[in-house]
Amino acid sequence: MKNSMKKVGLVCAAMLAAMFAFSPRAVAQNSDKDKDAKNDKPAEKCDAAATKEEVSTTDHTIRMGGQTIPYKATASTTLLKNDKGDATGLLYSVAYTRSDVKDLSTRPISFLYNGGPGSATMWLHMGAFGPRRVQTVDGQFTPPAPYKLVDNTESLLDKTDLVFIDAMGTGYSHAVCKAQDKDFYGIDEDVEAFAQFIVTYLSRNSRWNSPKFLIGESYGTFRSAALGNYLQNHDTVHLNGIVLISSVLDLATLSFAPGDDRPYLFYLPSYAAVAWYHKVLKDRPADLPGFIDEARKYAQGEYAAALYKGADLSADEKAAVAKKLARFTGLSEDYLIKADLRVTLSQFRVELQRSSRLTTGRIDARFTGYTYDLLEENAQGDPEGPAVGGAYTALINTYNQEELKFGRDKIYHNTSGGNGDWKWTRQQNGPRRFFPGAPNVEGDLAQAMITNPRLLVQVENGYFDFATPFFATEYTMTHLGLPDALQKNIKEDYYSAGHMMYLHDEDRVALHGQIAGFIERATKP
Repeated sequence: MKNSMKKVGLVCAAMLAAMFAFSPRAVAQNSDKDKDAKNDKPAEKCDAAATKEEVSTTDHTIRMGGQTIPYKATASTTLLKNDKGDATGLLYSVAYTRSDVKDLSTRPISFLYNGGPGSATMWLHMGAFGPRRVQTVDGQFTPPAPYKLVDNTESLLDKTDLVFIDAMGTGYSHAVCKAQDKDFYGIDEDVEAFAQFIVTYLSRNSRWNSPKFLIGESYGTFRSAALGNYLQNHDTVHLNGIVLISSVLDLATLSFAPGDDRPYLFYLPSYAAVAWYHKVLKDRPADLPGFIDEARKYAQGEYAAALYKGADLSADEKAAVAKKLARFTGLSEDYLIKADLRVTLSQFRVELQRSSRLTTGRIDARFTGYTYDLLEENAQGDPEGPAVGGAYTALINTYNQEELKFGRDKIYHNTSGGNGDWKWTRQQNGPRRFFPGAPNVEGDLAQAMITNPRLLVQVENGYFDFATPFFATEYTMTHLGLPDALQKNIKEDYYSAGHMMYLHDEDRVALHGQIAGFIERATKP
């Protein structure tokens, strides 16, 4: 039996990792000095120069699906204000709008963002849906510069105009005047900033009558649930659809909290998928989806029943469970018994390929990196971040400056570094509970769908995503408490890749196809 205090410490560390690191942003972060300078700056002089919006518009074309699409790229900052009318921040965005559209009511508009919280939106922008894409090595470390920027034939520009938004403190977005970046670091504060930006954009660009979509990844899905509800009920901006890429709406499903066995159940099918991918199973089946379905059924059946027994589980029963878990996970029965049948994500990632001295990735478990200390019980870092981070950092700066003609004298921040300041408590917006629980926006999504019964939701899941496991998402989507008619408005898709399924070439094509079809369905009369 492990030392109890040590186990509690590891659980707490796992909880913090789950809450503060949804997106793959362990690369190119600001230094502590930079963070302090941004969050504890003296009050800035609030004059025209400090609050001036900037804009750069350029014209381009892209060849997609046998057609040439002309479009305008508008890189700009938008001024945000508080309820008193005081300037609080400048939010950076890049909008791509098709140039040859005469009737804007026929052209959908989509607002896109990554998560973190505290991640810039360069990943969806430069990896998935923007017209230009960073080319990386699939599932492996991308060698250092020179990197390659290519036209993205899987951009969504063939179906919708696109507005990529960098959250406050990321990209070129920053607080102004008396405000500080950390004033925006909170669930509700973040939502209100994004909502103000979207309403401002709709007005300035005559897009109120265009079909509207939210597309978020990771914590961006958490944001989308709350933002969609806020837009519809606060601003009366009704949406056509919400796309949740690598979704989490209930942070308790990721947290491995003491006494809560659910995360162990939710992660088992992902453990099985990753063990299958890395060929560490003794009798590796040929059919991955079939194997995953077996793991689902075992997790919600025998495994759930065994964990529910807790200390009442007999030694023979425990041995039987360990044997079946070994088949699904590739871990030894001895290790599983010592772990009390409960292996946290951080433990699994370092144990799975320990014999090969490799640590398995978290954001995308297809990636591996060398393990420095073979005696470590928990994974030290995520090899996916360094594998692609250098390329994205170099090319987002190159692209902004050379093609969008913006930011040559500015620093583009990949992350805000503000996770530690993030406010997870919320304003009261539902039934009052005596004790606060883990942050959860399931109720926001449910309310948004009840307010607007034509709102469609599409969920994109990666089999090898350890940051937001697909089985937990499935559980969430079937426990929203919706009427049957609205439950049918939710659709889930699956990919043989990780959190950023667009890093895998085949899945990037499939992702485009699924979302393009979704936009078509959601804009039908």
